[in-house]
Amino acid sequence: MTMSAPDPFAVWLPLARAQKTILTAVEAALKQAGLPGLDWYDLLWELECAGDAGLRPYELQEKLLLPQYGVSRLADRLARAGYLTRQDCSGDGRGQVLLLTPEGARTRAQMWEVYAAAMEPAISSNLSTGEARRLAELLGKLLRPAPADKI
Repeated sequence: MTMSAPDPFAVWLPLARAQKTILTAVEAALKQAGLPGLDWYDLLWELECAGDAGLRPYELQEKLLLPQYGVSRLADRLARAGYLTRQDCSGDGRGQVLLLTPEGARTRAQMWEVYAAAMEPAISSNLSTGEARRLAELLGKLLRPAPADKI
């Protein structure tokens, strides 16, 4: 008996719909709590992960999958809010490094409380602990590059 390849659309569509449903709930919860949206959270999280080294705008662009102008505008808004600072990049006269401020870290932590609380019912009411663990393992496989002979 031959095994047929899985239908990518049969996997992708429910995955995309689940993501959209959960993220819509998270955005609504953040808005109701008077907090910024997920785009702000994502940038703050990446800066927090970078620590004292900070990130160059092009590095953020790669991590956030936003165009250069999108990262620039978002960084400008976060800087005006006091959530990040810019430092000149040594060795590159025009370059800069973006760094998280303590206020940015506090805001990101507040946002995470709301974010996690909004995600929790979507996950825990639909999946057992074992199912959630298995789903995380399966989704992790999608993050690995496809072997060269499969492309």
